[in-house]
Formats: sequence, C-alpha cells, structure tokens
Amino acid sequence: MVQLHPKTESKLPSFSLVIETENLSSAELEGLSRCLNTLATQVVSPTSANEVLIVESGDVPKDVIERIHADYPWITFRRIEAGTNYYEAKMKGVALTTGDVIVLCDSDCTYELNWLRNILTPFAENPDIHVVAGETTTPASSPYSVAIALTYIFPRFSKSKTLSPSSNYFCNNVAFRRNFLMQHPIPANLPIYRGNCVIHARWLEQQGYTIWRQPQAQATHAAPNGCSHFFWRFLLLGYDALATSRLFYNSSGSQQTIKPLQDFGSCLRIGFEQSKQLVKRLYTVFAEDLRRLLYLPLALPIALVALLLYFTGLGVGYFRPNYLLANYTKIEASLEHS
Repeated sequence: MVQLHPKTESKLPSFSLVIETENLSSAELEGLSRCLNTLATQVVSPTSANEVLIVESGDVPKDVIERIHADYPWITFRRIEAGTNYYEAKMKGVALTTGDVIVLCDSDCTYELNWLRNILTPFAENPDIHVVAGETTTPASSPYSVAIALTYIFPRFSKSKTLSPSSNYFCNNVAFRRNFLMQHPIPANLPIYRGNCVIHARWLEQQGYTIWRQPQAQATHAAPNGCSHFFWRFLLLGYDALATSRLFYNSSGSQQTIKPLQDFGSCLRIGFEQSKQLVKRLYTVFAEDLRRLLYLPLALPIALVALLLYFTGLGVGYFRPNYLLANYTKIEASLEHS
C-alpha cells in the first residue's frame, strides 16, 4: 500500500490522451459527447496534454467531427483503417503521441473530476512505476443497470485510498510510461475478442513488472447498449474466459496442445469464479445503496439471462473453439458494409 500526495500540473509528467471510437459501433454516439464533457472539466485540464487524440476508424460522422473540433479545439482526430480492432486502435494511437505518459480512455466511459490528476500522480512520485490502472465500474440506477452491475466484467469501486499492486487493468482506464508501452505493447492479433489486456497483464507480471492500482482514478463504463450488444457481449465474455485461459498455457509464445482434461478443468474453475463473483456483487451492489433492492425483482431475470449467455459462450467455446468469434466477426463486417 502506498499513500500518494496529489501533484500540481507543473509537477506532473508530460502526458497524452488516446481515445478510440471502435466502441461506437456498438454503443450510442452520444456516449462520446459524455466522455469528452468529463475530460473537458478535469481538474488537470486536457489542454495541458501534449496531445489528445481521437483515433477514428470511420465510426464518427463528419458533422460530429466538425462539431467536436468546434467545441473542443484541443482534440485532434487521426483516421486509421476501417475495421481496425480495439487494441490495434489503441496502439496505433500510442505511436502518434509524444507525452512521457500515455493515458488510455474509451469513448463509452465517463471520468471523475480528479481522475486525470490521480492517474498521473504515481508517475511523478516514483520513476520505477510503469503502469497505473484506475478503477472502472458501471452505473446502477435502474433495473437493467443493476443487472449489469451484478454480472458484467467491471467490479464496484473499492473505496480504497492507497496505491496497491494489481493483477489486471482495463484499457479504458490505464496509463503507461510511453517508452515502456512501446517496448511492451499490448498484443493485438489474438484469437479472443476483448481479453488482450488480460494476456498483457499476465505477461507483464511474469516479466517481473508491477501494475499499480490507483483507486482514486475512477471511471464509469456504459452498460451494453441494446439487445444485440447485450446478447453478443455476454456470449463473448464466456468465450473469452476460456480462450484466455488457453492462452495462459501458451504465455511463453510457443504452441502447445491443451489436453481435454485441462480444458474441462478450466471450465469448472471459470464457472466457480463467476458464481463467486455474483455472490460478492449481490453484497457490494446493494450495500452501496439499499434502495436498489427495489429494482431486484426486475433486475434478477436480466442478470440470469446474462449469466445464461455467459455460460453458453463458455460451452460453445469448449466444444467449438473458433465458432463464436468467427461468426461475430462476419456479422460486424456485414453491418459495416450494409
């Protein structure tokens, strides 16, 4: 545990912000406006960044880009190839920056007022810190959002005040020293949907590096938007859980055949961990606000559907390892060309 002392802007390292818009293909465009509003009002102004880049792959209409340029003149749009995946977009953005510290954001997140200062402060305190992960959660203000809070990948805020080691990070709320990230890039071309940062975090840990969790750098991620996004997101969460487990066996980079018994054991472990998480969330979500219990009768069926989709994705991933990801990719491609 490390207690930090907030720094003034002049004592913080130079920094760049990278925001990708790949999420906008499945999230509402208004989410980008909400994201930018929370960045514009940060205690540490984004105008002091070396650059604030929006890495755009064709998801943002031209009139919206023009309006954003007018409202936020400190933002620069950089166009990349259509179809660039989430992690490739992040790393392409990083390559275009010049700050000593790179802060990764998502267009479907909102950020607390002190978020930027809090995520940058550890780098000013200790030159040996290379990675700082903030905390990301989801809202819980309706039956649907309570169901998502119970089942989605993002935990509730820990309410801790101190910096501590972590085994993971989320790419929507993390900062790296630029040189470190360029030397140890997030892998892009893996047979998974959104688990690349899980593999990256594990690899960094194996190399002896520490990811530091900064609980005072808080972000809120939007819930899955619409039935299609909800359906595919939870299916692919189950798929990713097993797929990343398989990749852990190959963390050295060598090809290795996973024995059926190992695979089945991974499924049992994943199922147990997911059930344990649900029990913990049932406590933390309602402990934050007991009034949320009023939403439970409507939230519980949605949560059960989410879990059913998750375990379906896990099962399909066990019996047909490449089926879900291949079909989702085809559907995305057809939508882009329709």
